Amino acid sequence: MVSAPTPNLQGVFNYYRDAEIRGAALLMRILQRIDDPEAQVKLTKQIEEEMHHAWLWTKRITDLGGMPSRVDDGYQRRLGKALGLPRTFEQLFALTVVVEERAFKRYEAHAAVPDVDEETLTVLHEVTKDEKWHIAWIVKKLHDMAGDAKAAELLAHYREIDERVFTEMEAMERETLGFSVASTTEAS
Repeated sequence: MVSAPTPNLQGVFNYYRDAEIRGAALLMRILQRIDDPEAQVKLTKQIEEEMHHAWLWTKRITDLGGMPSRVDDGYQRRLGKALGLPRTFEQLFALTVVVEERAFKRYEAHAAVPDVDEETLTVLHEVTKDEKWHIAWIVKKLHDMAGDAKAAELLAHYREIDERVFTEMEAMERETLGFSVASTTEAS
């Protein structure tokens, strides 16, 4: 018989699931507005993959005897507040790059934790592989749209804000979950 996951581990998986769903929702907004056939193809594929990732986390939660639950994602809310409303495709693509990079870093950190079970490690490796492609094509598209200098400026600005917001989020995670998801020594 499979035992239910600890509330903290289930909280982590729910956080990952929610982040994938929010990422797909952001991409859907871009997809509905951009008039670029190549971007339409890539965004559609990426949305499919983001939702597949959400399914993998949902399945991981249910396989452990848990159920998905709604997540109050303070990171996304705080990042949005700090950045303001993106008004251009360039800003939306830069935001997407930064959010994808954050997911990639968190998944890699979690995979590096000693004693991660094989099923979770399999999911982490699968989603991390896809995140690499997501980041690469969006960065290229951002550079094509904005030019190298403007793309670099936008990414530097968004990454600086992300670091500040994420530092605040780690403290909130410690309070809510009893550890930070980003901490490789406490997440297992």
